[in-house]
Amino acid sequence: MIYQKIDGLDKPLARVIQGTIMLSRDRLEAGFALLDGVFEQGGTTFDTAHGYGGGDADRVLGLWMEARGNRDQVVIVGKGCHHNMDRRRVTPYDLASDLMDSLARLRTDHVDLYLLHRDDPSVPVGPIMDAFADHQEAGRIRAFGGSNWTPKRILEANAYADERGLPQMRASSPNFSLAVQRQEPWPECISISGPDGAQDRDWYRLTQMPLLVWSSLAGGFFSGALRRDNLDTFDDYFMKLSADTYGTEDNFRRYDAAREIAGARGVSVAQVALGYLFGTGLNVFPLVGARTAEEFAASAQAAELNLTANEMAALELESA
Repeated sequence: MIYQKIDGLDKPLARVIQGTIMLSRDRLEAGFALLDGVFEQGGTTFDTAHGYGGGDADRVLGLWMEARGNRDQVVIVGKGCHHNMDRRRVTPYDLASDLMDSLARLRTDHVDLYLLHRDDPSVPVGPIMDAFADHQEAGRIRAFGGSNWTPKRILEANAYADERGLPQMRASSPNFSLAVQRQEPWPECISISGPDGAQDRDWYRLTQMPLLVWSSLAGGFFSGALRRDNLDTFDDYFMKLSADTYGTEDNFRRYDAAREIAGARGVSVAQVALGYLFGTGLNVFPLVGARTAEEFAASAQAAELNLTANEMAALELESA
């Protein structure tokens, strides 16, 4: 496993981050087995959120860390302030409420990296940055950032912090994948994939802000389960979502290119899709939803794939 430090944290992040959305107290033994397996493979960094599983992702992760006595070795990436059906929730009140809920569920006194799960561009950045500074000073978080925030809003937030001597946003978490979304999978998602995301990628490449990218494997698109002829046959929520979001001819051409490279390299298509992210020159930390330790280990190996310029061009559907 490759690790890298980010500003504000005393522990390095694993370059591939394991998600926890699949964890449930109803399957506690299986959840512990998965977390054990990932940890044994060097996966020390786990992505969770206040809303995942009605809080069960936090709870199972907390129970596991308590049982294993490994909190000091684990990096928790938490998220809060997701909108709900009643109101938009990017407020200091919701930040405090969600963070304190997660700390209780996680059985810890701090989250290493805390991200706003959504943005609300209609509200000013100042109050939320003031609130983040207070939580950081109190030791409840070590560093913070935004998920589904645009570079423009991150710049506004960090300019506000600079003017007042406050801590800055240290990380961003947009969607980024070899596959390009034809529609957003959930409301108000931000993606930097494909031609439309080129300008944002240029900014992230210049600044080298850490990018914790979600749906890095396009929700299972690169598993091979989705084909051109079966996109309307899925009942499973996540597979249907992947088909609706990524089932385009251009994405199947990207898949075909990845399969050809995978055959030549002796690796999997998913490893090539992750290797593409590492080959972009971005400071990227893919979030993955591995179901087994073996799946996680294969994802971690993709960080060392080192695709050639010709292979990168083929995956981007360009001539070398």
